[in-house]
Amino acid sequence: MSRVWITGYRTYEIGIFNQDDKKLKVIKRSLKETMINLIENGCDWIITGAQLGTEQWVIEIAHELKKDYQFQLAVILPFEGFGKNWNENNQMIVHQLIQSADFSAYVSQKEYESPQQLKNYQQFMLTHTDKALFLYDTENEGKTIFDYNAAHKYQNNHVYPIQQIELDDLQDTANEMAEESKSDYDI
Repeated sequence: MSRVWITGYRTYEIGIFNQDDKKLKVIKRSLKETMINLIENGCDWIITGAQLGTEQWVIEIAHELKKDYQFQLAVILPFEGFGKNWNENNQMIVHQLIQSADFSAYVSQKEYESPQQLKNYQQFMLTHTDKALFLYDTENEGKTIFDYNAAHKYQNNHVYPIQQIELDDLQDTANEMAEESKSDYDI
């Protein structure tokens, strides 16, 4: 069995605020191609959170891929009440995404109390997965730096491959898409 933790940038960190953004089309294609590769190479479980951005896109893509591939999707949240401070539309979306997963759970059964819950979440994700995929570029920091650093620290004592989709990879995907459609998809 192979389990992959997938996470990355939040929507606001990369300036994507609507579903029609060309950047989002590039990101989703890159994520989809990478996820297909993971599944075709033995990934049984895609495990993610439900943060706005990469994690929610991963859930959406996973649902598309389930039509053609056999794997399971788990949505793990750091604490009870995750996202309850978001606007009503985002709360509804996260609720639907959680409900649509093959498995979902909270690491902490309590509402947010301290940053320790987020560290416990990282530890849970690291110890319950076999590798990680980050939509993340160290040249353009975001909140994913905390998960990225935790994964690298975890590597010091464990075999834990880390794969990244960086901005150069996204630009390559944008170039492919532009070539295919003769349109401009610059990142």
